[in-house]
Amino acid sequence: MFTAYAVVTVVTITANAAESVANFLKARFVVANAAEVGVPPSWLPALGALKGAAALGLLLGLLGLTVVGAAAATGLVLFFLGALAFHVRARVFHNIAGPLLFLALSAASLVLVLAVRVAHEGQAGL
Repeated sequence: MFTAYAVVTVVTITANAAESVANFLKARFVVANAAEVGVPPSWLPALGALKGAAALGLLLGLLGLTVVGAAAATGLVLFFLGALAFHVRARVFHNIAGPLLFLALSAASLVLVLAVRVAHEGQAGL
């Protein structure tokens, strides 16, 4: 169980850390996507900070602070549900696979960190 959690979470960390950097650098694809769905460029640093903080929280979860990891994964799930809402509201579907993939990774990380916590608590009670 822990191996699946570690692999999925490392992929989620890597993807969100890369997106965080792209937001801070105002990469062309980020600016274009944001404009398409109605997100002002002034929001990009804050969105990058959220993704970066979540990546750090997921890393702390892997290092044993599973409560922090679960909180970070929950935050990412909510973040990417919001991203999907922006895409649907703007009727921008040609690139909706991106936020769907990030949502899937975030949800998988959340499910797995919770499973690891439950398994750990079960072992502690033995």
